Formats: sequence, C-alpha cells, structure tokens
Amino acid sequence: MKEEDLLGDPVEDVVINASTTLGELHEMMKKSGGFMAPKVATATSILRRMFSEDNVTFLSFPADIISTGTRGLINQIIKNRLVDAVITTTGTLDHDIARSLSSYYGGSFDASDSHLRSRGINRLGNVFIPDSSYGEVLEKFTQPVLEELYAEKREWGCSEIISKISSRIGSEDSLLYNASRNGIPVFVPGITDGSFGSQLWSFYERNRDFKINLLSDEHELSDIIFDAKKTGALMIGGGISKHHTIWWNQFRDGLDYAVYVTTAQEYDGSLSGARLEEAISWGKIRSDAEFVNVYGDATVILPLILGPLL
Repeated sequence: MKEEDLLGDPVEDVVINASTTLGELHEMMKKSGGFMAPKVATATSILRRMFSEDNVTFLSFPADIISTGTRGLINQIIKNRLVDAVITTTGTLDHDIARSLSSYYGGSFDASDSHLRSRGINRLGNVFIPDSSYGEVLEKFTQPVLEELYAEKREWGCSEIISKISSRIGSEDSLLYNASRNGIPVFVPGITDGSFGSQLWSFYERNRDFKINLLSDEHELSDIIFDAKKTGALMIGGGISKHHTIWWNQFRDGLDYAVYVTTAQEYDGSLSGARLEEAISWGKIRSDAEFVNVYGDATVILPLILGPLL
C-alpha cells in the first residue's frame, strides 16, 4: 500500500459534554484511532446493516449476563424482532424465569463466600442470588407446567418445550416470554446443564416415558440455515452458544455478518478466545464477511453498541 493510503485517517480527539448523544459519541469514537473505540463504532455499523437487510440473524450469549440488567437489552432486541433465532445456555432459562418471578441483588466480588453459603445466598460475580430466588422458584413454576405438557404429549423438541413453558411466564420483562410471543426460537444445545435441565431430569425420574428430542432442534436449525439467503450473528461471549452459531453456519459456507463481544484471549486455543478470523479457516465465516471482534465486558460494551439501534 502507498503511504497516503496507510495514513488516510488522522486521529481526532474525543470531546464530549452533558448533551452529547450516543450517535455523536459513535462518530467521535470512529475517528479516535485507538483502541476499542473504533471497533465499537464498527460493530454498530455492521449490526445496523445486519438488522435492516433480508438476513437470518442469530443472537448468541451465555447465561451470566441475564443475571444483570443487561437482560433488558437482550429483551429489547427480541421485543423489537431484530433477530430470528437465539442460541444460549441453560442458565438463561434459569435466570430469566427466576428474575421474572423473584429478585436478584447487587453484591460484591469481595464478599465472603463461606458467609454467603451459610445465609443461603449464591454469588454470581457481584450479583447475589438467594436460594429462594433461584432453585425454589424454578421448581415451583416449572413442575406444574411440565405436568400440563406431559398430559398433552410425551415427547417434545427442546426449543418447542422452551417456547411452551416461556409462554406461561407472562412478564413483559422476560426475554423468553417475548421470544415465544414473537415466534423467535430459543435453542439451548446443552439443555441439561443448569437448574432448568435438572427440572426436566426430575420430572423424567417420575415419568420415564417423558422425552426431550435434541435432534429435532438440529433439524429446525438446518431448515433455518439452508433457507437463508444471508446470515448474520451478534455473539456475546463464547462457549457452546457461540460455537453452535458458527457451527451451523459452516453448512452454508459461513456467516455474512458477525459481531463478537468477548473478554477471552486466543493464546490458549479456546473457542471462546478464538477471533472471528480463525472461523474463516473453518468455513464458519465467509472470507468476504463484514465482521469485528470487540474486547470488553458485555455489560459495558453492549449499551454502547446497541444504543443507537434501539
């Protein structure tokens, strides 16, 4: 490249005040040169195109952020029908149902965990979750619904039963309830790994002909993927939710758009730490795709990225 091409965009200072809008801040971040600020602005630009075009759009995230106020942003995305499918972990079901029916509390990373255990309080980072707001709530809500569904039929697809149970939550604050109302499937490939999964297991112990058909979800995902003209994904965090998203998209030669928000690093070879560039080598993201990796805490980054779009 010529020097004039390499040095085409001078670094400009960010200058803000109390009346600065998020849109104005984005424009300044875009021109600020370093380090994550321009990537935040790029992520918003990619998502704006992804949400507005005729794409099949995926949203993937791990459960931990649903224990925080960031749940509200995920709920807004779903209520506004900006995505077509959600891929997440079992804890999302746990936390969304529990918070719809009870309360979690702000706490401290430095609390004595032994003391918390003696008081029946669980710590998720700096979020405090009483036993009475978690497992007890899940059991009281889920078991009667499972009885109803069992009377209807004995075998259920995973996303199918999630939608049925979610429709009974009845809270506008619930992302699961709004996904069910809007016909947005929620896929949980590791359904047994959490309290909701334990509720399914507990019900199965009493009703051995009760079945969850995991492969029916894969069939549903295959239909979504193979019918798509283009696909995009907002992926928050790594693990199974990220991998299941990019795994299925390899069968159509990869995502056309991708935004990845993470705190993980690639030095250990983990999927969570793998940059989106690595997924190109597997055919999970197209080589000509528009994508960006944004490093930072999702509870801070997501409001900045999504603010101008909601």
